[in-house]
Amino acid sequence: MRNFKPGSLKSQGHYKSFEPAPINRHWSIDNMEIALLLSKADRELGRLDMYSEYIPNLDLFISMHVVKEATQSSKIEGTQTNLQEALLDREDVPLNKRDDWEEVQNYIEAMRHAISRLNELPFSSRLIKETHKILLQGVRGAHKTPGDYRKIQNWIGGASIEDAVFVPPAHTSVETLMADLEKFVHNDSDLLPELLKIALIHYQFETIHPFLDGNGRVGRLLITLYLVSKKILKQPVLYLSDFFERNRSLYYDNLMSAREKNDLTQWFKFFLVGVTETAQKGIQTFDNILQLKKQIEQDISALGNRAANAQAVVNQLYKRPLINAPMIAGITGLTPKSVYKLIATFEELGILREVTGGKRKKLYLFQDYINLFYA
Repeated sequence: MRNFKPGSLKSQGHYKSFEPAPINRHWSIDNMEIALLLSKADRELGRLDMYSEYIPNLDLFISMHVVKEATQSSKIEGTQTNLQEALLDREDVPLNKRDDWEEVQNYIEAMRHAISRLNELPFSSRLIKETHKILLQGVRGAHKTPGDYRKIQNWIGGASIEDAVFVPPAHTSVETLMADLEKFVHNDSDLLPELLKIALIHYQFETIHPFLDGNGRVGRLLITLYLVSKKILKQPVLYLSDFFERNRSLYYDNLMSAREKNDLTQWFKFFLVGVTETAQKGIQTFDNILQLKKQIEQDISALGNRAANAQAVVNQLYKRPLINAPMIAGITGLTPKSVYKLIATFEELGILREVTGGKRKKLYLFQDYINLFYA
């Protein structure tokens, strides 16, 4: 990476934009520290992928991973919705928090759409644009051409372009640069390891900043999308936004250091550490889920003829750990009296905790399960 040239500043009259160099070219690694970090990240990612194969009903637990990713990725952009709030229905969200809630819901839908579309579309500009359109639909960035690359200049930080922290390339370069990025994605003749490849793709995408809004969220979503598209992961079980959020200053500093100081090495190190730590946390989370699942199954087995209905409710809680009495009635077909009796049993077992404090429209949280995603 010694010969890495990130690009150059271009005068645009009263300001200068940064024109990144194309990335669809030959790359070689000559740094042993990166090689060691890469080996460790690959090993942990492989363990996570293998571990996920042994999780029964994995889709139930992926739903919660996606919700957490949505809240953490949006949090980096200033959206203040926590995981519990993200699980609420729209009408239960306070009006002053509804905009943030909508953005998180859009991220969840965008991620699900993008993963499902991989069965029909390759990792491409078309897929990126589709995903972006869902992300910004009906929220604060809805007027900023959702689903289309920008046609005007944007900038990052600062009250105006003159004092911006970073000015991406002129809009006239966006299509060309994104076409180069797409070619790099599908360039199998270059033997750059896949984790370094997606690290470079993420860096380049954030440097191009091809949309007027939502670039950070889309760029982070692309990491998981790429790993699934290349079959490095069979299921979308790795999400780096939590690592980026906890190390937000380093995240931005390392991206800027690559642009300003030709230091791509530090960005690679940071990214690989993120993959390793996140994969390890993912394995621990799945292991904790299995232990919790086993304990709850033991508790439920003692409920006799109510065990089947109880298990049906718990299966729903793994997918969405916030529930109310009408939802339980819909799952089980029980009468209201029997529903509340089952809820009381769940509270006694420590499975559910009432969180609204009201007499009507009570909501119950599967707190122990949520805690596992923040352990």
